[in-house]
Amino acid sequence: MPPRRSYDQYCSAARALDVVGDRWTLLIVRELLAGPRRYTDLHADLPGVSTDVLASRLRDMERDGLATRRRLPPPGAAYVYELTARGGELLPVLQALGAWGQAELGDRRPTDAVRAHWFALPLLRALEGEGLVEVRLDEGRFHVHAGAAGSPVYGDGPALADPDAVLTLDTPTCIALGRGDLSLPEAIRDGRVEVTGDSPLAKQLRES
Repeated sequence: MPPRRSYDQYCSAARALDVVGDRWTLLIVRELLAGPRRYTDLHADLPGVSTDVLASRLRDMERDGLATRRRLPPPGAAYVYELTARGGELLPVLQALGAWGQAELGDRRPTDAVRAHWFALPLLRALEGEGLVEVRLDEGRFHVHAGAAGSPVYGDGPALADPDAVLTLDTPTCIALGRGDLSLPEAIRDGRVEVTGDSPLAKQLRES
């Protein structure tokens, strides 16, 4: 494997960019925050990345200690990629970058791809408390682990266990939340987000 390119600057920001500054790396981290993923699933949820580039980035992430590859036991018998503890530490980096990038979203362009679970990290920033939250959108469903330490912090599709709260909203509302045009408490009070569930987290959300 060729040596990693470097800015050759004795600066922690430059050193961090040596590791995660290449195109696609942080978006691969975003996908792996959902837990172990097969190569084919990663490629499907990263529209625009070539197979060669994705394979190269994954190799780089393994070399740099951000991700590992392992084989699932039968009957799965497929290889999956997952974040290491070091890779999981990039969650607050992605959250800060996402918060900064809210102002860049604007209206959705005709060429913009979208996946329901891409709204998970913005929604996670808006949630207070701890618990499993299922989110139901026009685009599909995903779930988030509010207050969770480490990965997975979210997952595509319905929650695999009984959620502490279910949020039902339309895509325009979710986009407004993601852009920072609307806060989650405002959306709940205005009836744009329906909260169901009897857990302390669900009650807290309804009373926020």
